[in-house]
Amino acid sequence: MAYWLLKSEPYAYSWDQLLRDGQTAWDGVRNHQAANNLRAMQMGDQGFFYHSNQGKAIVGVVTIIRTAYPDPSDDSGKFVMVDVAPINPLAKPVSLEMLKADPRLSSLAMLRQPRLSVSPVTPAEWAVIEQLAKD
Repeated sequence: MAYWLLKSEPYAYSWDQLLRDGQTAWDGVRNHQAANNLRAMQMGDQGFFYHSNQGKAIVGVVTIIRTAYPDPSDDSGKFVMVDVAPINPLAKPVSLEMLKADPRLSSLAMLRQPRLSVSPVTPAEWAVIEQLAKD
């Protein structure tokens, strides 16, 4: 299983909305590197749901329930989307400040490439973030 971090602006699509919907298509990605990350996702992979711009925190965990398929909102036909479903909210949101302050997360892709909307998370980084959500 691989791990990911998926960013969404809460005013566009929030964790609470995902909980109400039960699942969603993760669409609208227009960065080639982020799209390649979507293509690499497999059924059952897990991802952190991160509220960007407002909140700036990881708030929940999702699972990939459908692998990459064409994004119909992309007229070029180059970009894909995946479907995700919520697993659970974090006991405590993990803020951007917390991520930046932890030296064990210095190589976290999201911190190195902050504009990337979909990025990988290593198993070690995943464990650190899970622990931060419990402390």
